[in-house]
Amino acid sequence: MNGGTLVKAVFADRRHKSTEYKKVTMRPVSIKGEYMYQAEFHFDKKVTHRNIPFYEGVDFAEQLIADEFKQINIFTETEDIQILASKPERPRITSKQVAREAANLDHDRQKQYLLRDGSPCDFLIELGVMTADGKVRKQHYAKFRQINRFLEIADNCFDELPAEGTLRIIDFGCGKSYLTFALYYYLKLVRGRDIEIIGLDLKADVIKFCNETAKKLGYDRLKFLVGDIADYDSDGADMVVTLHACDTATDFALINAVRWGSRVILSVPCCQHELFKQIHEPVNDPMLKHGIIKDKFTELLTDALRGLKLEAAGYDVNMIEFTSLEHTSKNIMIKAIYKPDAKARKKASSEYEALKKFYNVKPAIDQL
Repeated sequence: MNGGTLVKAVFADRRHKSTEYKKVTMRPVSIKGEYMYQAEFHFDKKVTHRNIPFYEGVDFAEQLIADEFKQINIFTETEDIQILASKPERPRITSKQVAREAANLDHDRQKQYLLRDGSPCDFLIELGVMTADGKVRKQHYAKFRQINRFLEIADNCFDELPAEGTLRIIDFGCGKSYLTFALYYYLKLVRGRDIEIIGLDLKADVIKFCNETAKKLGYDRLKFLVGDIADYDSDGADMVVTLHACDTATDFALINAVRWGSRVILSVPCCQHELFKQIHEPVNDPMLKHGIIKDKFTELLTDALRGLKLEAAGYDVNMIEFTSLEHTSKNIMIKAIYKPDAKARKKASSEYEALKKFYNVKPAIDQL
């Protein structure tokens, strides 16, 4: 699955009679340009379908074989594999080599990606995602898909940016900067825009590596700086990116973006701890007494308040699914486009204050 060679997998021979469906067929599909898996559930008199994000595919398959079925037949482009697992802890696995065409994704596989497997891309080669001849390394296929997913989202926002002149982009909490390099490559080398991108992170060794890589690639309009989001000062940016900045670091990135009047904001928040100890609402106490539920609820409330605050500041906000990174399962992206509407701003401001008052919280995003 990580290598992208799965054609289909069939789960059969029910482990328990109580399982309503007789078998499940799983195959890769492309839906609106996103590589996913579609599970087909076969009942006695009907068939239903469920679409599964690619990064949840392995977990879904493991759950089926551990809890529901004793047998899997897996068909890939190069191999047929059978797993017999009456006892999941002692499976019997057989395989044979075959030559088979790639799965039909209902769309041309190459067209689903802005960066293509098999087409050499300098920054992906330098960062070890691709081999020198452009083949995506099996262990990095999830990263390759994530980069493409990010570019698809960003590409849909580019028409909202100034059509002429230098585009200024800031990536707060850039880390190893796979996505920062991807933005530069796509905007500068593919779309031919004049751009200036700055990546900001607290880790000096990471910033040193990124600057050396940018210099090696000749990305002379891409700079990386050591710094704290909360203290960063700049003349502004047309687009602000903040992916997995921890806790209130996300808020300060959003605050800077709004202060600058940035046209586009792409933010994937992480580690929303700020409101955990603040939330107090008696009606919800029976639910929030469980730490794990309170933690998840805190995440949702924090991001909902951020979205409303951005709307009150004149942004059109959408919460969309983004593929998670290896070290975090956080996968909600806040996509905000500056489109001021007086009526919408007033409504969002009222909703924000009401929600904040109901849960007795004082978010950092109030500094907007």
